[in-house]
Amino acid sequence: MKRIILRLHLIFIFVLSIGAADLFAQKTLKDTFKDYFLIGAALNRAQFYEEDGRADHIVKTQFNTISPENALKWESVHPQKNKYTFEAADRYVAFGEKNQMFIVGHALVWHQQTPDSVFRNAKGNFVDRRELLKRLREHIFKVVGRYKGRIKGWDVVNEALNDDGSLRQTNWLKIIGEDYLVKAFQFAHEADPNAELYYNDYSLEREPKLQGAIKLIKNLKLKKINITAVGLQGHNSLTFPTVAEQETAINEFVKLGVKVNITELDISVLPFPDGFTGAEISMTFAMEEKLDMYRSGLPNEIQQKLAVRYAELFGVFIKHRKDISRITFWNVTDGDSWLNNFPIKGRTDYPLLFDRSGKTKPAYDSVIRSVNH
Repeated sequence: MKRIILRLHLIFIFVLSIGAADLFAQKTLKDTFKDYFLIGAALNRAQFYEEDGRADHIVKTQFNTISPENALKWESVHPQKNKYTFEAADRYVAFGEKNQMFIVGHALVWHQQTPDSVFRNAKGNFVDRRELLKRLREHIFKVVGRYKGRIKGWDVVNEALNDDGSLRQTNWLKIIGEDYLVKAFQFAHEADPNAELYYNDYSLEREPKLQGAIKLIKNLKLKKINITAVGLQGHNSLTFPTVAEQETAINEFVKLGVKVNITELDISVLPFPDGFTGAEISMTFAMEEKLDMYRSGLPNEIQQKLAVRYAELFGVFIKHRKDISRITFWNVTDGDSWLNNFPIKGRTDYPLLFDRSGKTKPAYDSVIRSVNH
């Protein structure tokens, strides 16, 4: 009996020394949601090169799908007309395969991070429709073709809509015309007939942009385009979108016969400059103290608000799990987040489930617990 008591005493001391939370660890995100949807993160170069020791364990234990933050954007893989640089993209894909993850490609056609030379001839003048279509097809066949059967899904067109739902006046639209979207999806399907193909955009929960996206998807469907899902980026705040707005957006796309992915999920806890919403990366503003209030740390009150907010949104995602294939956080830890520099460079934001040291936050616990509510 004394031996049993002694052993129990030693176990109690051991638990105290390492922390009960570590000994009786919760399920990981990917285990928690294995019967619901894939769950993942966007990785930066250091992470898929396995040079980020803080994030490495998180990525490998928590996620079963990955997206590349920048490695597959046009300027990264095709910086000059006759030059492709696939080293980083190859490492990204190899990392995903090694860890048995669903690998996403991001993004084939975008108005940002595309070299201006794509749209111009040797004299610096804009090329015509025929030439730009030729370049678009060659790029998509080269990139998608290289990873055929390995990258399972592609953000084919990214952010083609203005906030009012109209098509952006990008060089793609101005030179090719509205059917550049149709052509991009056609080329991607031809390059890999088995890959999932997505349209990806932010703020689709806002009514004007939602209506524009509905029109866009209907047009693609009318042209018999293979589109698997709409990506709702999910660059959210503590107040946007409402639960009703999130549900409405999901329901509207499901009615059109496509799945929904939550593709770039984060929740900023900071206020934005007056009148600014969305995720247009070209927008920048001057630093103001009132817009960067938590440089020394996030108050517990805000931590709890963030946790509640994540629980609200995951409640919606779980409710619509039959229509949602994948949820991807945009970056791994708070320290990696693009929101530390958007739309004001140098801010300190806390939008994710893992803090700057890689530890779980109350928001992580609320997401895990959301499956039981």
